Amino acid sequence: MKLGLLISILFVSSGFAQHWDIGAMAGYGAYRDVRINSAGGTADAGIRDRFTVGGLVGEDLFSHISGEVRYLYQDGDPFLSLGGARGNIQGQSHTFSYDLLFHVYDRDRRFRPFVAVGSGGKYYRTTGPAPVPQPFPQIATLARVNEWQFVGDFGVGFKYRLHNHVMLRGDFRDYITPFPKKLFVPASNGTDRGLFQQFTPTFGIGYWF
Repeated sequence: MKLGLLISILFVSSGFAQHWDIGAMAGYGAYRDVRINSAGGTADAGIRDRFTVGGLVGEDLFSHISGEVRYLYQDGDPFLSLGGARGNIQGQSHTFSYDLLFHVYDRDRRFRPFVAVGSGGKYYRTTGPAPVPQPFPQIATLARVNEWQFVGDFGVGFKYRLHNHVMLRGDFRDYITPFPKKLFVPASNGTDRGLFQQFTPTFGIGYWF
């Protein structure tokens, strides 16, 4: 009985250890701007499109479903623009999420396209002073604050597993958050129109075991 239990534990542990991967990725984050309307006019609010880097730890939960914890850094300055004029504040964002990946093929295949969906938190951080003077104070102002927002993401990608435990992958994700109103402060009676979307293609390399 004890021997059977020990064999079962070893078997489960062995199978469990074969279905993890860790990796790093790099890419580019491109934002969809949000419009702010007020009595003083209309301006676009956004984050400058810049590079992204990140990492992940993943596990094959089932034959066609895996889960992964992801971190993504994006170097981008918040800005307000109207016509040809623009004002910005230095900043960046840090995204933490847990995603489920739904694979077309099971875990025995080397090439595995997938659809992904997940959620987590996104930390908008400013690292420089607010602009003086503010570019469009009659519409909105840029504040030197840090702000957490809920983030949801979805996308597509692929994994390609090599013989020597190296895994290559490509992803395209859309990270969506509510508009960060502490960072972009609309003028009195001003309103924002839209959600922040960060369209992010990345390529990565990892180790599977």
